[in-house]
Amino acid sequence: MSDTYRRVVSAAAVSPDLPALPVLDLRQSADPATAPVFRDALREATHEYGFFYLIGHGLEAERIAELFAVARRFFALPEADKLAIENLHSPHFRGYTRLGGERTQGKQDWREQIDIGPERPAITPRTADWDVLQGPNQWPTALPELREVVTAWNASMAQVGLRLLREWAESLGQDRAVFDPAFAVDPSELTKVVRYPGLPDDGAAQGVGAHQDSGVLTLLLVEPGSVGLQAEHDGEWVDVPSVDGALVVNIGELLEYATDGYLRATVHRVVAPGPGTDRISVPYFFNPALSARVPRLTLPPELATEARGVTVDPANTIHDTYGANALKSRLRAHPDVAARHHPDLVARLG
Repeated sequence: MSDTYRRVVSAAAVSPDLPALPVLDLRQSADPATAPVFRDALREATHEYGFFYLIGHGLEAERIAELFAVARRFFALPEADKLAIENLHSPHFRGYTRLGGERTQGKQDWREQIDIGPERPAITPRTADWDVLQGPNQWPTALPELREVVTAWNASMAQVGLRLLREWAESLGQDRAVFDPAFAVDPSELTKVVRYPGLPDDGAAQGVGAHQDSGVLTLLLVEPGSVGLQAEHDGEWVDVPSVDGALVVNIGELLEYATDGYLRATVHRVVAPGPGTDRISVPYFFNPALSARVPRLTLPPELATEARGVTVDPANTIHDTYGANALKSRLRAHPDVAARHHPDLVARLG
């Protein structure tokens, strides 16, 4: 393992023998003298772990604080205001998911959240199954500033995501713009504003069960002082505590597909907080158009020999088209929404 990146030590490591996760500074990518070092570190971090911390991203502390503040105000709304935009009302899987209303690996997750995607009209008539994922968001009338804050946040995250993809492309011996066409028209970003409440004393510990992200890239903002996120490494769980001012970055299944498994879509989970506490996080999923296919890269020989192949799991097929990969996840995570609005898809794909 190279020493080209700094590493942080988990505040509560599951095993002290496991390596800590890398910390990368995006400012290095803008300097010709340090950009090659950054690219090597980026490639190594996501080949070995699939997870890293990102600093130097240019997001002001005030904007981060504003996002957490509006998230807190949303979850403090009366239950009736949140349920007015419950995702059960949306055939596009948008809006509020009540506590315990999501599933991972068939088990109940202990969190509440609001799902926000691109603000676009629904596709009618539907020509592909994944067309159901496009449509308008549901916004809380009692908190109009949520829309403004999240929309601005998404624009900043998209810029960070595209910068990272271009650095990955060069680090993998590709043209810098190899991923650009998939994101050129109607990219399918998704933001979740999530609250993990403390479990009751006799509750199960699954904030979110073990899973891989179905898209390209995830940029996660975690409230300072938060713990609970864990990433799998060599069969062990590594804690990924918050680092003030840093984003937690992980790749999704489509980058694993694009690199024939050289880059790793790492399994991760969230252990729910203890009684009397809670946790706010805001994952941003940077994804291409629903109909876009990620390119299958021809890696340089020295990298291709280390490609592990795309994960083969009969219970979780990885598709090359983003829409197909995203739809499988939504149908599983929100079976109530799927059953209400898309019984035909459940019958064929569920």
